[in-house]
Amino acid sequence: MTSVPEDPLDPAIPRSVVLVVGSGRSGTSTMAGALRTLGMHVPQPEVPADDTNPKGFGEPQWVVDFHAELLQRCGVQVSDGRPAAWFEAGKTAGFEPSRERLHLWLEEQLVTGGHELVVKDPRLAWFAGLWRSAALRCEAQVSFVTMLRPPAEVVGSKQRYYAGQGGLNRTAGDTTRTAAWVNMMLHTERATRGDRRVFVRYADLLDDWTVPLFDIGRRFGLVSLQEANANHVRAVHAFIDPGLRRVQATWDDVDVPDRLRDLAQATWDQLDLLVDPDHDGPEVHARLDALRADYTAMYAEAEALSASTALAAHRRGLATLPAPVNAVVRRGADRVPHKLRAAVPPAARARLRKALGRER
Repeated sequence: MTSVPEDPLDPAIPRSVVLVVGSGRSGTSTMAGALRTLGMHVPQPEVPADDTNPKGFGEPQWVVDFHAELLQRCGVQVSDGRPAAWFEAGKTAGFEPSRERLHLWLEEQLVTGGHELVVKDPRLAWFAGLWRSAALRCEAQVSFVTMLRPPAEVVGSKQRYYAGQGGLNRTAGDTTRTAAWVNMMLHTERATRGDRRVFVRYADLLDDWTVPLFDIGRRFGLVSLQEANANHVRAVHAFIDPGLRRVQATWDDVDVPDRLRDLAQATWDQLDLLVDPDHDGPEVHARLDALRADYTAMYAEAEALSASTALAAHRRGLATLPAPVNAVVRRGADRVPHKLRAAVPPAARARLRKALGRER
């Protein structure tokens, strides 16, 4: 291997943006950190390391803040099990102010940081279209690295490090996290289909990182990886610790309904095939499409079954509002004179009651 070019802004190096995606706790931080260690640029400053990720997250702080703002605006969580959340998040790709903000920031990074960028954030997959548009405007090639880790391990890792968040008990937490994994992975696969992409098992990255990383360099044409020197290789060996895989849970350790467990396992089985690029084709895609449809139907059934619980939670939320606001929300319709209310057609009144979450 020859040395990495001294000037990362050498005009001979094509502009390239590598986006690392996948569920949280799947090795995305390890992948981004390894790519950075080999010479790719992670925009600064980065999110500081903590006890849940002692070697660092590899996440640009600006990107995390930008994505958090967009998620709040569209009412989507980082780990969201709702299939409809993809539609809500996807609408941001057409919002020109957001497109322009990302375009200007990305252009600045390519000008000042280097022509080969790596960007990672667990929120990123929700906005793949936005990033694709920004890279196009910057005349940069966009590529996706999707990290794969068995769902039981992901859920077990989240249970270990994020237990108690969201106020859920163990069973509800495992179920919610498994659903979010299925939703994230199935829709991320669909959102990146047709793009330049690779799928990497977290276990393979830890066992022998040279195989997947130099394959990424070859397939994406990344100069930093193709021309890495011995010092970079030693640095990555020091960075990647097989002990990072601190949770190796199985389905016996995760408390989820059988039907969801089976669907998650089937999803993993198909995604695992995509590590071999020869399988990234119509046959596996069709099976993944069917699984996505199955999950959407399952989630719709769960929503219907839990509608009363959701309505009760909504009413409890209204009860916590300050009295003036509460009065406007809950009793605004009651202040309309009876004669005017009676003039509204019954069907229209029913729709209004439904919108307000009221039976009468």
